[in-house]
Amino acid sequence: MFYILDKILFKILSIFFGDPYALRLIYKTTIGKNCRLSKNNYGSEPYLLRFGNHVSAIGVDFVTHDGAVWVFREKEPKLELFKSIYIGSNVFIGIKSIILPGSNIGSNIIIGAGSVVKGQLISGNVYAGVPAKKICTIEDFLKKNQNNFSKIRFMKYKSKKRNILKFLEKN
Repeated sequence: MFYILDKILFKILSIFFGDPYALRLIYKTTIGKNCRLSKNNYGSEPYLLRFGNHVSAIGVDFVTHDGAVWVFREKEPKLELFKSIYIGSNVFIGIKSIILPGSNIGSNIIIGAGSVVKGQLISGNVYAGVPAKKICTIEDFLKKNQNNFSKIRFMKYKSKKRNILKFLEKN
């Protein structure tokens, strides 16, 4: 019963105050400063998640239990398998990624959209794929994309649109 009430309360609080506030208040989840967490599936054990500072995750699935124990349930009806997930600081997790139980994501990491993460990701790198593999360092990513960056953040919609279209016409 409390589980259902917690889920309802989480939905309401996240709408008005954001996911980080709701996670901290209801589940006592450790979340650092300046995190952008929204529209994620935090699973049935959000209290097993830990986020460092400046983490961005939108539309990500965080899985803290292994449902594969189902095949053992006839012999062991009470069997469960849980593992926590740790995410360091300055991490971007692309949309529709899945973070599996026991994952330990270091700091200064970019995870590409749709990636499946299991195990340890070493700090300072870019990862992508199924399963997620190291693609390059974040310094290499910055160098490779230097000519594709636009400094349009905080522009009003019309100015932003004009600048993006102009930029794309040139390239």
